[in-house]
Amino acid sequence: MRYQQYNQPGCGGCLLVVAMVVLVIGGFPALSSFLGFLLFAALGGVLLFFIAFWAFSYYVRQRVKIYQATQTEMHKRFVELLVNILVKIAQADGRFTRAELNTILNFFQYNLRYNQDQMYWVKQLVKEARDADTDLRRLLEDFRAAFAYEPRLILLELVYQIIHTKQSPPENELRLAREIAQILQISVYDQRTIEAKYMYRQRQESATAAQTEEQYYAVLGLEKGADFSAIKKAYRKLSMQYHPDKVGHLGEEFQKIAEEKMKEINVAYNFFEKKFSGRTG
Repeated sequence: MRYQQYNQPGCGGCLLVVAMVVLVIGGFPALSSFLGFLLFAALGGVLLFFIAFWAFSYYVRQRVKIYQATQTEMHKRFVELLVNILVKIAQADGRFTRAELNTILNFFQYNLRYNQDQMYWVKQLVKEARDADTDLRRLLEDFRAAFAYEPRLILLELVYQIIHTKQSPPENELRLAREIAQILQISVYDQRTIEAKYMYRQRQESATAAQTEEQYYAVLGLEKGADFSAIKKAYRKLSMQYHPDKVGHLGEEFQKIAEEKMKEINVAYNFFEKKFSGRTG
């Protein structure tokens, strides 16, 4: 005996069966009322969806407005320019992918530890930046004109962080980062310091002792083999540039970036201090 499998009717089939039952029991007037009810329910569901969507959008806009009111104009301008610059970097190849969007959002959420209201704000800025027809160079020039050297260093740090979220950053993106440094009028020394740090950080897990030392030289912006007097000079310079007070007006999150940078500089300097004091001892 052969058994045949019959597919169960879907929702459309169920409705058809119900409609036939209504027709048999109540005739065409009952069927018309039933179909009218279905149409009314469907329209009501669509209307409720749009109301819910509008209400959520209104809620988000209000939360963003409240958050913005608590921020300084300098902080708002910094974040607005930063988001626009990062979006334009992502669009440099002519497209803006979901992965690139997630990279930017994750950067603010996890690296800068933005809360929900701050993320609503960032998402709104990203949407506006995607639709804006603003040239990247113009944005960078506006940033250079609006902020001192130390905030520009922070921006370049963030650009390299975004680029190095990829395991092997494409050469064209690295070239773009160098061009950004030039437009921001970052010194070649500082640009190389930042780039070298991220280059060595990628291979940190499997780094040998010699490679770790080379990385510490890179953090301080020095060539391998520099003497301790050069190390102290570089340390003093970087400590002044990345002191958290220099970027305090930009907001707490950017002060934390400066603090993290200072930790890296201190770790590198302490390494060499122990190394050279051991030689003299």
